[in-house]
Amino acid sequence: MSKVIYLDHAATTPARKEVVDAMLPYFTEDFWNPGGIYSPASKAKEAVTKSRDIIAKSLGTTSENIYFTAGGSESDNWAIKETAQAYQSKGKHIITSKIEHHAVLHTLEYLEHQGFDVTYLDVDENGFVRLEELEAAIRPDTILITIMFANNEIGTIEPVKEIGEIAKKHGVLFHTDAVQAYGQVPIDVDEYHIDMLSASGHKLNGPKGIGFLYIRKGLKLRSFVHGGAQERKRRAGTENVTGIVGLGKAVEIAFATMEEKTKKEIELRDSTIKRLLAEIPYCRLNGDNEKRLPNNINISFQFIEGESLLIMLDMQGICASSGSACTSGSLDPSHVLLAIGLPHEIAHGSLRMTLGEENTKEDMDFVVDQLKEIVSKLRDMSPLYEDFVKKM
Repeated sequence: MSKVIYLDHAATTPARKEVVDAMLPYFTEDFWNPGGIYSPASKAKEAVTKSRDIIAKSLGTTSENIYFTAGGSESDNWAIKETAQAYQSKGKHIITSKIEHHAVLHTLEYLEHQGFDVTYLDVDENGFVRLEELEAAIRPDTILITIMFANNEIGTIEPVKEIGEIAKKHGVLFHTDAVQAYGQVPIDVDEYHIDMLSASGHKLNGPKGIGFLYIRKGLKLRSFVHGGAQERKRRAGTENVTGIVGLGKAVEIAFATMEEKTKKEIELRDSTIKRLLAEIPYCRLNGDNEKRLPNNINISFQFIEGESLLIMLDMQGICASSGSACTSGSLDPSHVLLAIGLPHEIAHGSLRMTLGEENTKEDMDFVVDQLKEIVSKLRDMSPLYEDFVKKM
């Protein structure tokens, strides 16, 4: 295998060299605990403050609203669980969608066992929440709407601004899981009426194990981790200075290069989708054509199984992921693909490719050529495809 073509940037991304270089001093000579009262500790404290300021600026807010966490899953858990606890005197009803990340869905499942009532909204064939159904679901006891900014599987970007407006109109708090969208598309928390937002460093060429939660000033969310006064008494534990510095640097670069990166990714995404749909019969694009993440390609191929497709791509040095949950040990297809109306047999044959800055047109032409051969081979072995051809 001469070259690896990595197309799973929605899962994780390589840390930039500039990010690693920025982090290194805080492992060694500037290792100080930012809570120390001695002079050298001020270097670590200043580094944390700088990163917090960078992130706040990227969202159009102030640094006092940014709280560092261990990643997107913790941020989702914090926002949802503590909102539920803090506002349960008003009501115990929460609204979400059926295509949320499991960090949200499993958290809500936990709350249901604690006596909370959750409404799971359907989505249309492209993965969009229907705004009229969202508004109709709001009740006097609704305390939270949690809808992702963009879907991690099919790339659809939700009408977040309109959702925020509906939430504000009805006096309901609005949380959005922006793990996939942050650093990919511009986000202004005030313009979109977002009360809480989750993000993670390793999705935008930063380090793993670091993320943040934006909490609008005035929300009475309590501490999620107890044991110290860090993060303005809302999240205990010595700050992950190296991770915070890396996150800040990654955010700084992501937003400085977003316009150029987005243009390149959209061109590469669209040319790849065009070739796949034109040159491989019986396949379909999942997610919206236009309102999708710049780097997301999700295609379903009829008459094949996603796990076999991934294995054969891997043999050619191509790293991607399937729309089905086979790699997690489950035989069930993706809950997202089922929610947009795909039958099980088509959902099982789905492929997600998510681009990064290192991917080229030559890479993607090679990938398409390989997919044409692999899909053809798998269909030749498929009794379903054989029956289909006989009936034509």
